[in-house]
Amino acid sequence: MVKSSDVVLILVAIIFPPAAAAFVAGCSCDLLINICLTILGYFPGHIHAFWLIYKKMQAEERYGQGGFVYAGSGQYHPINNQAYPTAPGYGAVHQG
Repeated sequence: MVKSSDVVLILVAIIFPPAAAAFVAGCSCDLLINICLTILGYFPGHIHAFWLIYKKMQAEERYGQGGFVYAGSGQYHPINNQAYPTAPGYGAVHQG
């Protein structure tokens, strides 16, 4: 589910991708990667920023608002160590 904060983040990514990467990942190697990609070509910086935003939205759906920490490289980990249910794959058969 897309929230208004995600829409603002996407608009920031369209205008200046490293700013969006900094908002999502903080001062990490992802910010440096995004700066380099934006310098090499404006379009690769956009792709990387949108990918970071997408991964953040996935973590919010899986762990809930504020229930995760950023681990780097687009990976998020839950704050508490609860087991979160995952959706079964398509064509999965329960053999029980």
